Amino acid sequence: MRLSGWISAAVVGALVTAAVPAAAEPPPDPITGSSGLGDPYYPEDGNGGYDVRHYDVTIDYDPPSHQLTGSTRIDAVSTQALRAFNLDFAGPDVRVVSVNNLPAAFHRNGAHELTVTPMLPLLPGLPFTVTVEYAGPAVNTEGEGWTFAPSGGAFAAGEPHSATTWYPLNDTPLDKATFALHATVPAEWEVVSNGLRTQDVVQGERRTVSWEARQPVLGYLTTVAIDKFSFLDQQRANGTPLISAFAPGAERNRETEQRLPEILDFIESLYGPYPFDSSGGIYVDADIMFSLETQTRPIYAPWTDLPTVVHEIAHQWWGDSVSVRQWSDICLNECFASYTADYLWPEHKEGKDVDQQYRETIQKFLGNSEFWQIPLGNPGAGTEFTSVYYRGPLFLHALRKQLGDDVFFAAVREFNARHVYGNASMPEFRTFVQSKSPTDLTGFFDAWLNQTAPPPEEYLFPGGLRG
Repeated sequence: MRLSGWISAAVVGALVTAAVPAAAEPPPDPITGSSGLGDPYYPEDGNGGYDVRHYDVTIDYDPPSHQLTGSTRIDAVSTQALRAFNLDFAGPDVRVVSVNNLPAAFHRNGAHELTVTPMLPLLPGLPFTVTVEYAGPAVNTEGEGWTFAPSGGAFAAGEPHSATTWYPLNDTPLDKATFALHATVPAEWEVVSNGLRTQDVVQGERRTVSWEARQPVLGYLTTVAIDKFSFLDQQRANGTPLISAFAPGAERNRETEQRLPEILDFIESLYGPYPFDSSGGIYVDADIMFSLETQTRPIYAPWTDLPTVVHEIAHQWWGDSVSVRQWSDICLNECFASYTADYLWPEHKEGKDVDQQYRETIQKFLGNSEFWQIPLGNPGAGTEFTSVYYRGPLFLHALRKQLGDDVFFAAVREFNARHVYGNASMPEFRTFVQSKSPTDLTGFFDAWLNQTAPPPEEYLFPGGLRG
């Protein structure tokens, strides 16, 4: 994600609230999957008791009435005996639920829980299928999920949550799955999503479009965009298809998007082979304050510029292919995407002296306590999308100077490759980088990631950065 006016986040303050003792709760049912996975920021996100392998989402959307009708099939494997289990869903009314093609009881509770009780309990280690059918007016979340566009179309975008507004899922970074979408709309509208387009058929007054993400994806990285798009079709030298879409009013970004092959080649030279089988972009014309790295095909706001595209494409390695374990690990996503766009691209493509850029930034903010008050290693719920943008690049540039270019770039490339299509954490990153350096980095990492004050000079200006 890249924010509009992101540097202004330097003055965002952290809020601290007093803990209130919780009332005692009865012990959980041992054969009901947990309603959350205990993420320190979003403890009710995700669900226990099963592992999703694939989502097959079928929707019908009518732009004038905002009516959304859906049927989502989830292929999963139980990890324990299950008398009941939860899905995350905050979309339209649920009509019918079935498990292994048998009717299942269900009820909705909390902000986004759909509790399903199969007719027959599920045994541990066995595959099962759950199908949820739902219908009703879609709700405009204004950039926190299903979002109405000024043209009359709609799209899904938001981090850390968005998918629950249009299909049920296990909404946690820890449960990646492949994904397919089949969307039917009036024939004059187009549909864009993740991965490869496998069908685009018009029958009478209706159009049905299918997209398939064949590499695993997280919920907030899935998207659907419905608008009267124009398209830009490109191809990488190795044949990878690049499909980009422009909503009415977003054509001004076409020239920037034409540089996508060059951007992919550059980032691939840094972090290893591009991890997906297609790429592109979705340029919406809606007043959202962010662009988002939806997998293979980012959502771009109207204010998008070239650094924004570089940032979101860098996320295809850092955030999409390699995803956080917990939301406290967000620096792994945003620090790398920001460093790539704000330092590495200008250095290699524009000849910018990024050491001087670093020194000037440090000089500007060294005495600004607000700039340092949100730690990179654990920014906190509600402030996770702040310091990682403006201080993250400084941390990585200092780390690069501490290690030297050869060690730094080899290490980040290897770390990314080791976790491809999986998850990683900041503690794992620290341990891995330490294994590549003969110097004890404990003090360096603690100063940059854990503290709320400027690092000591030895860590602030390593490797000759003092100039």
